Amino acid sequence: MNQIAPKIIRQVFVLLLIILCGSLIFSKMLPYLSGVLGAITFYILLRKIMKRLVTKYKWKSPLAALSLMLGSFILVMIPLSGFGIMLVNKISDLASNSERVIEAFKTQIGRIKFKTGIDINSQIDTEAVTSWLSNNVQTMVGDTFNLFIAIGLMYFMLYFMLTNRTKLRESLRSYIPMNTENLSEIGLEIQAMVKSNAIGIPLVAIAQGIIALIGFFIFGIEEPFFWFVIVTIGSMIPFIGTFVGIIPVFILSLSSGDSFQAWGILIYGIVVVGSTDNIIRLYVLQKLDDVHPLITLIGVIVGVPLFGFIGLIFGPLLVSIFMALVRIYTKEYGKSLPSETEERL
Repeated sequence: MNQIAPKIIRQVFVLLLIILCGSLIFSKMLPYLSGVLGAITFYILLRKIMKRLVTKYKWKSPLAALSLMLGSFILVMIPLSGFGIMLVNKISDLASNSERVIEAFKTQIGRIKFKTGIDINSQIDTEAVTSWLSNNVQTMVGDTFNLFIAIGLMYFMLYFMLTNRTKLRESLRSYIPMNTENLSEIGLEIQAMVKSNAIGIPLVAIAQGIIALIGFFIFGIEEPFFWFVIVTIGSMIPFIGTFVGIIPVFILSLSSGDSFQAWGILIYGIVVVGSTDNIIRLYVLQKLDDVHPLITLIGVIVGVPLFGFIGLIFGPLLVSIFMALVRIYTKEYGKSLPSETEERL
């Protein structure tokens, strides 16, 4: 009877311990994984600037890192926090007045029933919608604490990543079981994906939001800047994202009795905002890295439940990294069929 070699048993035992410890660490870090991904994203975007400040302008590493962190906080984190606070306040107001809003909406639907005979009101459960909104608002408030921890973790990691760039690179090469060529390839690919997801997608969304904002002013929509934020966030979702902000404006305008305003903003959203989506994506994303819209859509579906709002950016990045790892694994360890086998097939 053949026995398993003791060396193989020890190797399997060590691998099982690594998997067990890694699983425990990952499960506890999962609520703050957005902070880790955020640190990696900012590091990739700021790495060259950091190097230039230290080597060319002779800045001290701690001063350069702190300056870049402060700049990223002012330019990125403060606007995102403002958007988040605005959304939470609006959703809270909607939840507290949800029954009145739904009843007004059902009144408008009643007019459709009068004209078409189609009864939609019977399918709308006011109490269920109100309960859903209240529960989700409480969940968003509860997630605020985790968000602050994730941001703190992100900047803590980012500081040490920026000030210890050489050690970080050497550690990656020593701990990741890949040859140098494939490791460099996946590094370059991740850099391109990060730039596309962290810069390209928000730029496209902001551009679409500005175009929609012009339409909101033209048709006299109330609270245009709030709806600008909604359209900007929604535009990060391919195919249907633009209508996340346009359709609610259309329904609210229609329910207030202003048919011209409602149909005007709907047509503007479909024709102008919708058509510029492809043009902007063509010129912006292809300049950085051409990420397929399907990857972005799957990334949003995966990222939002995992990371919340910021999953709109980190979700596509996670899917892109996964695909890059699979491709590198296939290249390094995959075996092609022998030529004789191919001839038989």
